[in-house]
Amino acid sequence: MIDKSQAHAALSERLADTGLIERALARAVRDALLRHKLAGNPIAIGQDGRVVWISPEDIRVATEG
Repeated sequence: MIDKSQAHAALSERLADTGLIERALARAVRDALLRHKLAGNPIAIGQDGRVVWISPEDIRVATEG
């Protein structure tokens, strides 16, 4: 079993890896966009200080890589 100090150290190391966090966030956004597009659901974005709805056929999903 992992004690609290080991768990804290492991969490601190993961949080210090900003590249890992950025890749995870980018993957999560890509997955969410793809799910909306495939389900036929629009997304809302902020553009020029306003909320704009993007139709599913206009959602651009970046390729992984």
